[in-house]
Amino acid sequence: MTLFVNEVPASAKRLLVTLLPVALLSAPLPLFAQPATADELPLEEIQTFAEVFERIKRGYVEEVDDRTLLRNAMRGMLSELDPHSAYLDAEEYQSLRETTQGEFGGIGIEVGMENGQLLVITPIDDTPASRAGLLPRDVIVAIDGTPTEGMSLQEAVTLMRGEPGSQLRMMILRTGEDTPREFNLTREAIRSESVKHELLEPGYGYLRISQFQSRTPEQARQAIERMTREQPLEGLILDLRNNPGGVLQAAAGVADLFLDNGLIVYTEGRLSDTAMSFSASSATPASDIPLVVLINSGSASAAEIVAGALQDQRRGVIMGTDSFGKGSVQQVMPLGNGEGLKLTTALYYTPNGRSIQAQGIAPDVEVVRGRLEVAESRPELREADLGGHLDAQQPATQTRSSATERLRDDYQMSEALNLLKALNVVDRRR
Repeated sequence: MTLFVNEVPASAKRLLVTLLPVALLSAPLPLFAQPATADELPLEEIQTFAEVFERIKRGYVEEVDDRTLLRNAMRGMLSELDPHSAYLDAEEYQSLRETTQGEFGGIGIEVGMENGQLLVITPIDDTPASRAGLLPRDVIVAIDGTPTEGMSLQEAVTLMRGEPGSQLRMMILRTGEDTPREFNLTREAIRSESVKHELLEPGYGYLRISQFQSRTPEQARQAIERMTREQPLEGLILDLRNNPGGVLQAAAGVADLFLDNGLIVYTEGRLSDTAMSFSASSATPASDIPLVVLINSGSASAAEIVAGALQDQRRGVIMGTDSFGKGSVQQVMPLGNGEGLKLTTALYYTPNGRSIQAQGIAPDVEVVRGRLEVAESRPELREADLGGHLDAQQPATQTRSSATERLRDDYQMSEALNLLKALNVVDRRR
């Protein structure tokens, strides 16, 4: 049976009436509605929706219940807004809450959508994904044999989550390669500590933040205090590479550790409660430590808030490559049925009013990813090697320590350390 635009079945009419606001129900429903005002629902589009709903109910190859159709409609409505808005069922809602609290079952990976492709934004440190060698901007072609083409972001996350110990097979297409690679991973209980630290050399610290959780600012403060316990720091590397973001308030809290005044970030949206502003407080443990911030294409969202604030405030040198460019804020809203809604409600701006959305943070000093190779050289003759040489009349100065294994493997970090040392030399000469 062919349905024309003015033939609406009874069940579709019932759905149509259900979708109308109470204010409109007292008036007859025109079959060919006039264009809706800003405060009214577009009646013609609602009629079309009801017609599509009925045709699927009658003619789809398999029977689909009303609940599934309506839920799919809500998912589609949100997924078409932007890559980050989504309808969350009860399991997905709980999964998202676990992620922000720092514990979930999976492989430890942050993903996003770009031009319809499912991309790796970044693997989380010390997880199956990072140990397997997954890289930012890897394209996920299939998950456990299911092609990702047409798959929503939330569906992909759900497929990758699972019980610790279970297996996950992924097909990955890497930039510059024609054939996908297969990765076999074992899910783990991901209890990610977002902050790590160490002293690279006496006086030079390294602070790694892998994501922004609610506890991150306090963990970062404690790490700085531990590194300065023996002696003041002459320089600090803040590593935000492959940091996918996280909680907005946590990003502001971390930036506040290095700033003693001024604006950190502000947000603007359509609703009054989406307009927020965060400023630095005077109490800060690291307001004068020379600082280099490392970023790359895996640095997104909250990581870009920190980098943008420190760059605009001229607090440190941003080094690395362009960041990801996610400048939007999502609110997670519980629904009455135990499920949830993740909705983009605002854009955030750096202190100078820059929107990072689809732009990213450009580093002050561009340093691409690489590896430091120490060239072998033949032995060189020095004064101390000559027989009968005179000894110095003063204590010998301490020789410079050799590069650590970490610095040999990480060219960007090595360059950041060199820059901190150069800044200290220049400062002393002044």
